[in-house]
Amino acid sequence: MAIQKTISENCYVTKEGVYLYAGEELDTNSLMQFINENRQRSAKYNHYYDLYSGNHDILRKPRYRSFRPDNRIISNWANYVVDTYVGYFIGKPPKIALDDDSTNERLQDWLNVNSFQDKLSEVAKQVAIYGRSYMMAYQNEDSETEIAVAAPDSSFMVYDTSIKRNPVAFVRYSSYNNQLSGEVYTKNEITYFGNDGKTTEQANHLFGSVPAVEFYANDERLSLIGKIDTLVEEYDRAISQKANQVAYFDNAYLKILGIPLPTDDDGNTVLNLEQDHVLYSPSADATQGEVDFITKPDGDNMQENMLSRLKDDIFQTAMVANLNDEAFSGNASGVAIRYKLLSMQNQAAFEDRKFAISLRQLLGTALGLGKAIGTINRADVMKDLQIVPARNIPLDIENEAQTASTLSGIVSKETQLSTLSIVDDPKKEIERMREEQAEDVRNNLQAMPSMTDQQKQDTESDDVNAE
Repeated sequence: MAIQKTISENCYVTKEGVYLYAGEELDTNSLMQFINENRQRSAKYNHYYDLYSGNHDILRKPRYRSFRPDNRIISNWANYVVDTYVGYFIGKPPKIALDDDSTNERLQDWLNVNSFQDKLSEVAKQVAIYGRSYMMAYQNEDSETEIAVAAPDSSFMVYDTSIKRNPVAFVRYSSYNNQLSGEVYTKNEITYFGNDGKTTEQANHLFGSVPAVEFYANDERLSLIGKIDTLVEEYDRAISQKANQVAYFDNAYLKILGIPLPTDDDGNTVLNLEQDHVLYSPSADATQGEVDFITKPDGDNMQENMLSRLKDDIFQTAMVANLNDEAFSGNASGVAIRYKLLSMQNQAAFEDRKFAISLRQLLGTALGLGKAIGTINRADVMKDLQIVPARNIPLDIENEAQTASTLSGIVSKETQLSTLSIVDDPKKEIERMREEQAEDVRNNLQAMPSMTDQQKQDTESDDVNAE
């Protein structure tokens, strides 16, 4: 990460927009330097959010003169691209688990109580909009470990200048009535600050490391909206101009030549060019009267080609499939659909690796405290944690079933079942299959007429003991 900007003696910003600090502990002056830098960057974040939410720049441009059509049309492709990609990437939540069954059961309970998958989806959406997002661990009033999401327009991570880029501090801040307040989370402390970054309170925490992690899709912190920013705004201008021309052409002007019309007391024809859309001339040279509409040029084909090109460029640049495209119509097989989603799949696979690293760091810190799922070492969590991504795409169950059937006797039963997307947990599925087989055997034995009542009772006793 090359240094792009030096904002003070020990404070730097890389070309990827990462904050670096060369000192030991973040002092008040350095804190304010980073906050001011992040406030400037927030203008870009706010612009991206406006594009996502439909509050585009074209709505704020100066108005034309009143007699000209002035449509302001928003085609919110930014919203469509983000929601389509995030739905594909994490609409079906990833599987997060530990090997040990009892520990994993406590982990699943903790994830559910914290609505972790929902928060992870929000992080993925913020990454698509802003290019980065943060999750932080904290303890509530009952000393229970919880997780919160923080947006980059009001929070940031500061790293050291070593090759590992270890976190130095995580900063959250807000400003109400021009009063700054916030917190700085370091390895062992939480420092609360007010205006000018002055410390108001300090407290210790027990996490043993900075209790926050940055999520991003790529090292450059490029967001989906950042890649299609200018294309979306140009599409707004093009379609608004097209609507203006349609409205303008629709207001066709009537041409009247060589025909005398009624006049007012001053001798002026009772016509208003702007309101009545009429061009009139009682020309004495006209040999005969003429009444018709003025033909205006038609640039519809050129405009449609421009709009089509812009739309295609938006999806190609974002590497997101346009699910309304004709390519997705018809009865395509699962394999064909995957080929059409290949660019989006490649992008998601790259982001999976980045998210997995961040999740291991976050959950290692949060669970390593020992209060969420019991005593467990942070290093063990990071080593044993299984993160299996899932893609939210149409399922080709028939093809998967054929594949699973072909693998019978070639691979283990667990591997065979893992090829079926409808099976979330192959181990549990094997257990269910064994239970069903055992139940079938018992039912068959019970139905055998040769079995005595004592044998049937012994079979039922064995079932109770097994349970």
